[in-house]
Amino acid sequence: MRILIADDSIVSRHLLDATLRRWGYEVVIACDGNEAWEILQSPDAPRIAILDWVMPGITGPEVCRRVRANTKEKDIYTYILLLTSKSQRQDLIEGMESGADDYLTKPFDQHELKVRLRPGTRIVQLQEELISAREELRDQATKDFLTRIWNRSSILDILDRELERGRRDKQPLGVILADLDHFKSVNDNYGHFGGDAVLREFVRRMAGSMRPYDSIGRYGGEEFLVVLPGCDDAATRKQAERMRAAMADESMAFNEESRTVTCSFGATSAMPQVEVTAESLIRLADDALYGAKRAGRNRVVFIPSSEIQHLPPVKEPGIPVLRTGKLVH
Repeated sequence: MRILIADDSIVSRHLLDATLRRWGYEVVIACDGNEAWEILQSPDAPRIAILDWVMPGITGPEVCRRVRANTKEKDIYTYILLLTSKSQRQDLIEGMESGADDYLTKPFDQHELKVRLRPGTRIVQLQEELISAREELRDQATKDFLTRIWNRSSILDILDRELERGRRDKQPLGVILADLDHFKSVNDNYGHFGGDAVLREFVRRMAGSMRPYDSIGRYGGEEFLVVLPGCDDAATRKQAERMRAAMADESMAFNEESRTVTCSFGATSAMPQVEVTAESLIRLADDALYGAKRAGRNRVVFIPSSEIQHLPPVKEPGIPVLRTGKLVH
């Protein structure tokens, strides 16, 4: 664990440095309050700090106040120990009210220092565990369990957000619906473990053919929604074809045999001059996907967003269920 030492006394710094390193800590040193504050603002700042009360630039209590004011924004706690020659009760109260967690009087006793650092280490480790648990829960809430890509609600949120950004920046947005061909036969012949392997391999190949800022989510069982910021009609068609080829051009291994698994793609794009909604874009992509299935599968069908006016009215509000799910795969 890393600890920051901020002290303008060379002797005190060296003594603290040697003591902490002997106990296995990684030490970061600052010679004054300004340097300490700069270090504590960095993304990889030490989580424990030992600050001298009186330093050039910024005092230890002032550094404490700034760190505590900044904690709400960073959501990361820094355990602060004030090192002081002050022993009056009012001085110690002032130091603790500035945001310090504990204090140690100079000249410090090594055993006392070890005891006072112990709760700081526990607090930092506990917060790391809590953050890790929180991120795991967030991941479970937003990602598909099997494929580890965005789940349905998350990819729809991304579509709404990117559509709004496209309107604001007057940029196009590509939308693709992909549906694995004859996926039922994969499950029938190779079991659900084989089907799961195909889904994971599909995601791996799609990720390899997409840009870092494109997004893909699992829309249904074997149906996937792809959001392509900045892609006009031509770019969306090209990307859909690239993804189709990534599946069709290389077979997959099933035990001792190989089989080519293909995918059909329905694509559209939102152009800045055409007023569209996320729902209408998905309906267009779904129509295009339906056309790709009817035309023989393993192909890309594109419908421009200008065709939205020809869509039949929606009977119920909300994102429609893909009708491709009714086809025999």
